[in-house]
Amino acid sequence: MKHRIVVLGAGYAGAYVAGTLARRLSPEDTEITVVNAEPDFVQRLRLHQLAAGREIEAPQLTDVFAGMGIRLRLARVTAVAPERQVVAVADADGGGGELSYGTLLYALGSRVTTHGVPGVAEHAFDVAGRPSALRLLERLDSLNRRDEGGSVLVVGDGLTGIETATEIAESRPGLSVTLVARGELGAQLSAGARSHLRQACDRLGITVLEHTEAEAVEAARVLCADGTDLASDATVWTAGFAVSPIAAAGGLEVTENGRIVVDRTMQSVSHPNVYAAGDSAYAIGDNGQPLPMSCASAGYTGMQATAAIVGRLTGRKITNTKLEYLGNHISLGRRDAILQMVDDEGQAKPKYVGGRKAARIKAGILKMSLWTTSHPTFGLPKRKHHLAAVPDASAEKAIVYPEKTVA
Repeated sequence: MKHRIVVLGAGYAGAYVAGTLARRLSPEDTEITVVNAEPDFVQRLRLHQLAAGREIEAPQLTDVFAGMGIRLRLARVTAVAPERQVVAVADADGGGGELSYGTLLYALGSRVTTHGVPGVAEHAFDVAGRPSALRLLERLDSLNRRDEGGSVLVVGDGLTGIETATEIAESRPGLSVTLVARGELGAQLSAGARSHLRQACDRLGITVLEHTEAEAVEAARVLCADGTDLASDATVWTAGFAVSPIAAAGGLEVTENGRIVVDRTMQSVSHPNVYAAGDSAYAIGDNGQPLPMSCASAGYTGMQATAAIVGRLTGRKITNTKLEYLGNHISLGRRDAILQMVDDEGQAKPKYVGGRKAARIKAGILKMSLWTTSHPTFGLPKRKHHLAAVPDASAEKAIVYPEKTVA
């Protein structure tokens, strides 16, 4: 029986790993299945732009994996059982079942977290997924159709919050945009970059409320810890992200926030045939610091996981790829941005790049991220390696439901 590799998630990390494994491993003794809830590749880095009204390309996964022999299962992952080496899934039509695996790549990414603040789930919008971004787009469109416009409140001044507030303010000048910062705006940036950010907010007419903490979200307002009420026709929650509890529930060793603890090769420290990449992985970078949740981290951890899986299955030496965190690239609308590099401690360096030059660089990064994900095998050797030994088929006894093979 073929050794089954199951990849959970087809984001920046999962799509790359699946495609690369398909190129590197022989289909004679391996079978690769990708499980993803949506049929297309989601450019998560650009969901705030989608919500603001821009057309964002979403390649079909069948096109991304065309000709690779990858089996695509459109389903939602509901559980993992690493002791039995199976994954439980639920289809959109109510069906489901279990998929067995010999090797598992866990790349389910992250989602918005409410931090326990009442009303967020019921009343707030977010840009953590394509469906939620489209829901916000619909709401902004409805506000634009009103004669009196409307107010948009973006809660959270991390990178997502800053990009969302500036994109909406530039694309929807008829709306009033307020950015709520728990501390100082751009505290993670250098002094020059913070000044540039403030100037951008002033230019776009964004009201910035610093040292303000949201305590509850209602349909038309946000209640703050200092007792003030902020009127809002659309509250966008960007105050942090969290991973799914699925890994923890399955018994994998995880951190307090649910990220899978991995070694230098992205192999789970508790279950050797499980690997993690992207936001789901708690990986230590080359600087000794945990890699942050980011597209760049997805790329680095995905490359390392691929090298480790190929190496261990084929008996080859496992190479260590770079695990770096170089800096942040922050869009400030379409024609402005900030590129903030960081040192080995993850702290902002004094110098930064801002303005149109930074915007062009950020646009190039977005374009490159989409292209490399849509062409996961470009530049790879065409030789397909056989496994070093026939895998133990005892792990492949679960009921396997049919998937769609991408020819």
